[in-house]
Amino acid sequence: MGLVSSNKVDVNRYALEVSVSKEEFAQAVEAAFRKNAKNISIAGFRKGKAPRKIIEQFYGKGVFYEDAVNATYPQYYTEAVEEAGIIPVDRADIDVKEVSEEGYRFVATVTTKPEVEVGEYKGLKVEKQLRTASEEDVTGELTRMQERGGRLVNVEDRPAKNGDSVVIDFEGFVDGTAFEGGKAEMFTLKLGSGQFIPGFEEQVENHSVGEEFDVVVPFPEDYHAPDLAGKEATFKIKLHEIKETELPELDDEFAKDVSEFDTLGELKDDIQKKLQENYDRTAQNEMEDKLIDLVVGGMKAEIPQCMFEHRIDEMVANFDQRLQSQGMNLQLYMQYTGVESMESFRKTFTAQAERQVKIRLALEKIVELENITASDDDLTAELERLAAQYGMAADKLRELLPLEDVKQDIAVNKAVDLVRDSAVITETKA
Repeated sequence: MGLVSSNKVDVNRYALEVSVSKEEFAQAVEAAFRKNAKNISIAGFRKGKAPRKIIEQFYGKGVFYEDAVNATYPQYYTEAVEEAGIIPVDRADIDVKEVSEEGYRFVATVTTKPEVEVGEYKGLKVEKQLRTASEEDVTGELTRMQERGGRLVNVEDRPAKNGDSVVIDFEGFVDGTAFEGGKAEMFTLKLGSGQFIPGFEEQVENHSVGEEFDVVVPFPEDYHAPDLAGKEATFKIKLHEIKETELPELDDEFAKDVSEFDTLGELKDDIQKKLQENYDRTAQNEMEDKLIDLVVGGMKAEIPQCMFEHRIDEMVANFDQRLQSQGMNLQLYMQYTGVESMESFRKTFTAQAERQVKIRLALEKIVELENITASDDDLTAELERLAAQYGMAADKLRELLPLEDVKQDIAVNKAVDLVRDSAVITETKA
């Protein structure tokens, strides 16, 4: 195999002309014959036993050429890419120019990783906004813990109000006709949760146990069911139960019930400490994001659209995987959330995907400029971290993961460290 030429034919597009020798092609044709001969029947021979020359006389000299080309060009293409020193970011377009017993020739046209320029990335100026965990923050977290520990108790001496949980029967009608999915019995609804159509929950308020009444609300214009969007609906309601949340007292006993601490004061101190750690971590992450945005803002590159699309592919696949782990799939999710098409769903990832691709390209350029590498110790430490995260043995991960990719990820993280450690950071109070 030989790379005949490598020519830039457009921005981030290269055409590689590859020639496969007579000897290499002869081996490929022989392999194609051995693979296919068992399925070929020739009069006078048992199936699969006809010699190659007889088969070629019967079907033509090039009977095995197509299989031989398809079986071998991927390897020759990969070798040509390495020889040309380019980095493909998409599938190549393969055009086989000529095939004969003398060999074959093909042209692979491929989109490549863009050339990248970065501006200043050392000594960048950035603000870091600090936040202090206040007494109000601690009280708010205590209240949420208190609500999680609350219990629902039936109420019969007053009408329903915002914050109550009610048990209702309902059936919805549009133009006097019941519509699909608009009926339920003994349904529990928390008033004020926004679970139902806007205006529905407010009209349940001020009604008492045993009452039957109507709720009239319009469906939103953008409602996911087109046959109901914008139409007025009447729901027949029967109110069975009203329940309010009874909260536990905030005292030492509460602290013992919800934590490992013996007193409410100790619990408050722990909440304050954890909130502060979270605020500090958030401030650090936001500061680093600002720095990376400055780096990306100074980058120059003509990025192929396919790189954004591939990142969106990965994000959609990851999202679907998470849904499946929760017993759902992407099709059902789109149906429940009113997403009309995969195209519109993919658009929700566009901005994030574009930012991630740009960040990666900018950081990889810094890795190149600074000659940043990942040592064997760095790789071992990262594999141990991943092993702990996924509950696997580090040696097993070493066998499964593409180690060069892991090393590149480590180097990219080091580039982030370089940008951050060299930055001029001004701390301000939020």
